[in-house]
Amino acid sequence: MERNKVRLYLGLGSNQGDRRLNIEHAVAMLNVELKTPYRAISSLIETEPWGFESDKKFMNAVVLYELDLPQGYNPEAEGLMILEVCKDIERRMGRTGDPQYDQAGERIYTDRPIDIDILLFGDNKIDCPELTVPHKHMYERDFVMIPLNEINDKL
Repeated sequence: MERNKVRLYLGLGSNQGDRRLNIEHAVAMLNVELKTPYRAISSLIETEPWGFESDKKFMNAVVLYELDLPQGYNPEAEGLMILEVCKDIERRMGRTGDPQYDQAGERIYTDRPIDIDILLFGDNKIDCPELTVPHKHMYERDFVMIPLNEINDKL
């Protein structure tokens, strides 16, 4: 069976506890769960919270994985499996509760030990209730675009 190398870009952020260690721990867990070491990781950058008020700054990074997937894989099914891996790691690292939304349907953001977002998954476009790829807010967020561009400039 023919295989494809598919690039998966994940955004990581932490603003509780040892932020640097949280990101390092999440990446180590991703390496195990995705069954491959990361291909590239950006520098860590410190940023203000996005979308909510907090006196705790975030540490952010972007990590690139190259997944070996079968020819003709189902992008939505694979994306949802990756999303579950990310959410499971977040829970294991102490993130609690389901996402909350305001009356307008906008996400309510809070402090968190780790946040893992799927930014890009190959050239795939996924738009289902649980997952949107490319990430719908990534182009608005310097804490995503700066480290994403850093990785791509190195490749």
